[in-house]
Amino acid sequence: MTRLHCGLAGVLLLLIGAPSVLMAAEQPNIILINCDDLGYGDIGCFGSTRHRTPNIDRMAAGGMRLTSYYVTSGVCSPSRASLMTGCYPRRVNLHVDHKGDWVLFPQGKKGLNPDEVTMAEVLKDAGYATAIVGKWHLGDQPEFLPTRQGFDRYFGIPYSNDMGWTDRKDRRYPPLPLLRDEAVIEQEPDQRYLTQRYTKEAIEFIRSHAEGPFFLYLPHSMPHWPQYASEDFAGKSANGKWGDSVEEIDWSTGQILDVLTELGIDGQTLVLFMSDNGGAVRHGASNRPLKGGKGGTFEGGQRVCCVVRWPGHIPAGATCDELTTSMDLLPTFARLAGGTVPADRAIDGQDIWSLLSGQPGARSPHEVFFYYRMDTLECVRAGKWKLRVAMTRRKSTEPFVPQLFDLSEDIAETTDVAGAHPEVVSRLQALAEQARRDLGDGDSAGTGQREAGFVEDARALTGARR
Repeated sequence: MTRLHCGLAGVLLLLIGAPSVLMAAEQPNIILINCDDLGYGDIGCFGSTRHRTPNIDRMAAGGMRLTSYYVTSGVCSPSRASLMTGCYPRRVNLHVDHKGDWVLFPQGKKGLNPDEVTMAEVLKDAGYATAIVGKWHLGDQPEFLPTRQGFDRYFGIPYSNDMGWTDRKDRRYPPLPLLRDEAVIEQEPDQRYLTQRYTKEAIEFIRSHAEGPFFLYLPHSMPHWPQYASEDFAGKSANGKWGDSVEEIDWSTGQILDVLTELGIDGQTLVLFMSDNGGAVRHGASNRPLKGGKGGTFEGGQRVCCVVRWPGHIPAGATCDELTTSMDLLPTFARLAGGTVPADRAIDGQDIWSLLSGQPGARSPHEVFFYYRMDTLECVRAGKWKLRVAMTRRKSTEPFVPQLFDLSEDIAETTDVAGAHPEVVSRLQALAEQARRDLGDGDSAGTGQREAGFVEDARALTGARR
């Protein structure tokens, strides 16, 4: 697999006369596959030896791996808010729910503000048919549902698959709802078949919109706990239920790639595969060689696997290690679609097409990236340097001393080199202060924050708790 500064392949494409997307008359179809809790090291092309993922590996062989691709939170709702809006969670006030918990829950009062402009709305305005199949997790009240946020169609579960009765002895939540658009069509669906059903719905949408352009967002419910897989995959991996569900997601990805080929639209379709946050190690995930996992701000919590493929436009077999983020997808997709990024508000994401297309000399557009855990700024990355400025889960009562890591040499964050580089520490601390002023930190609000959506009289989508 070719390792690039995302530049050499661009030269090769120009030499052989491959068309530039900027010269293309047609808008590409876009398929965004987002897994729930999948680990950095859970797929073969990112080093897994326990999971069989030939279809995702095929994507990587025909496209590009992004190895320094970050999401903005170690948990679901904040990460998904950034994906949809191109903004840090604190900017759109979805870093915590209305009670201060770290994700949104059923019958929650808080959700993605309908005044925010989502990726789906940008693409819909550019003439795209839009659909989401799978997990939403940005609010379950009518005002917050995907069909009010730019999606023409919705089929899926509006929050995590553990927020129902399946595998729970208690009844803290109402029954898990399966929605079609805004109507509940089932309660407590058989989770063994969720991945299959999502795949079937996704393929039906692709077939019915093969003339394009279309945007399909496929956020899988798996491998989040409780993990389930159909009889075709259950008990057949080398890593228990976790591996079973991962291998079925790989099957699903293969089905989607195959239908694109069948319909003759493979070359007109960009497919991006990612995870919403770091893997849940206690349930079977691997984030190797990164430290930490879901929920935290070590690299394993927010650096996730990402593969992107668009034949003839993204160089095949390439690897890009420049810093990229999930917030970048909105402006990048807008550029490819001929859409418009909102100009009346701050957007934290940047157009990364120069990186994806392998243009000579392309570098990350980000001077800095901020790692938040709920309301707290914990780390700052600039170039190869990562400075930990806080750690909310500490037993010590002593003041926290900042720690500096050189990620180019120490991806596992094993050696604090702050003492050897005081000038770097000072520079990154100044960047942290910029974040605190703009986005806020702890109980202190930032000047650049916007209001989340809020519904005082929130109601459950399904029957009352038992």
